[in-house]
Amino acid sequence: MTELGNRLKEAREAKGLSLDDLQEITKIQKRYLVGIEEGNYEMMPGKFYVRAFIKQYCEAVGLDSEEIFEQYKSNVPVTHQEELPELSRVQTRKTVSASQSKIIDMLPKILGGVVVIGVAVLIYVWVSNAMSDSKNEQAEDTKQSENVGFNESEEFSKEKEPKETDTNKEAAKLNEEEKDEPIAEEVEQELKVINSSGKNSTYELKNTEEFTVKLVSSGEPWVGITNGNGSYLYQGTLKVDEEKELDVKDESVIILNLGRAQDVEIYVNNEKLEYAISPTEVLSQKITIQFTKADSSSTQ
Repeated sequence: MTELGNRLKEAREAKGLSLDDLQEITKIQKRYLVGIEEGNYEMMPGKFYVRAFIKQYCEAVGLDSEEIFEQYKSNVPVTHQEELPELSRVQTRKTVSASQSKIIDMLPKILGGVVVIGVAVLIYVWVSNAMSDSKNEQAEDTKQSENVGFNESEEFSKEKEPKETDTNKEAAKLNEEEKDEPIAEEVEQELKVINSSGKNSTYELKNTEEFTVKLVSSGEPWVGITNGNGSYLYQGTLKVDEEKELDVKDESVIILNLGRAQDVEIYVNNEKLEYAISPTEVLSQKITIQFTKADSSSTQ
């Protein structure tokens, strides 16, 4: 047995490892481990494997292989390639084993977390659907109640209508005579497109003293409304079915900046504004309305 073999054997025994244990750790056949301890290198596949096996043996028992090679270089065959590749099966096995152990330990927690998240998602979807159905039922009940109330009001009004009397006949006659008198023709407001380009469009509103803008949302559009001086009259995100109405008769120009234009309808004095640019093709639009206020005498 060589000095190197004695040193390796002592280190193995100090670790409390048998040759069988060392074989399991390094994956080197037991007969080669015995050959290393006895200095019998002739049984090895080659000089390269002698150095490789000694390197793995050292790593398994906690010795510095480079120091061992330097100290016992006379007991170790010399190869043409002194730099040996990294063949540390011991470290690889230990690392893999630790990683696999952690993954196995965490697997129940991961599966439990996935189950909890899945249950939470199912509950959220169920609650959302239930709330949506409840809102729809409430809206339907409210609409039916309003219709019933309206019909009852009409019937009540009809019952309260006074029967035609002589006084009513005289009043009707006077009304007929007044109808024969010429009535000044009423001028309707005019809302028309002046120009449009890209996402910008300009409208002109005239022949009216009133100027109100109402926005009716069917989604969640963002809306910003400024006057000609750039001051904000309103800005925010509308909710579904929300309406926003502004009285801007004191402004000569207002500018509407719309995000998701397809989700909002615009009414000017209760007249629906027809988009000059398709809102389904251009979602973000800038709409300018120029208001020319009519004289009170011209609208009578």
